[in-house]
Amino acid sequence: MNVFEINGATLSLALFTDVTNSKKLLDAMQAGTLEPEVAFLNASIIPDIFPVLAAAHKTLVAKSRESLATRTPHSELVFNYSGSKHIKESFKRCGITEEVTYVLVARFNASVDEIAAIEKLVEGKKVDLTELEKRANHAQIQKQYKITPAELAISSLADSITCRIAARDAL
Repeated sequence: MNVFEINGATLSLALFTDVTNSKKLLDAMQAGTLEPEVAFLNASIIPDIFPVLAAAHKTLVAKSRESLATRTPHSELVFNYSGSKHIKESFKRCGITEEVTYVLVARFNASVDEIAAIEKLVEGKKVDLTELEKRANHAQIQKQYKITPAELAISSLADSITCRIAARDAL
């Protein structure tokens, strides 16, 4: 897992392809029995790690202010990444579904034991985070975030998503 430091906390990320147990993971997550608790993001709509880090920062700020919109920081991360103001819609768009086989797993402040448990939890092939850019579904991302060709002429896909994440509450 790759570990990133954000405002004194850490965010551990792992990217998996060919995931075969998405339904099982989704069921455990919805039942609240997932151990350790993690965020599962549909990696096909993540062109770069930077927007995920921006969403994580926003999550940590909301947690510090005790103003999470969802029940946990991990579900808040998925919600913040989506750019939507609707929680249920955010999970549909950016979380995992039964059919998702390409998954980014995130855990705040993971211990060494939790990292090992997370890597055993997901049945799939672990790949490097650099795969995100190569495998991103650009058409789906542009549609979901309403990114126009004119905007892409002056900005990257990742920067456009990051701007939407940052500005969502102000719009």
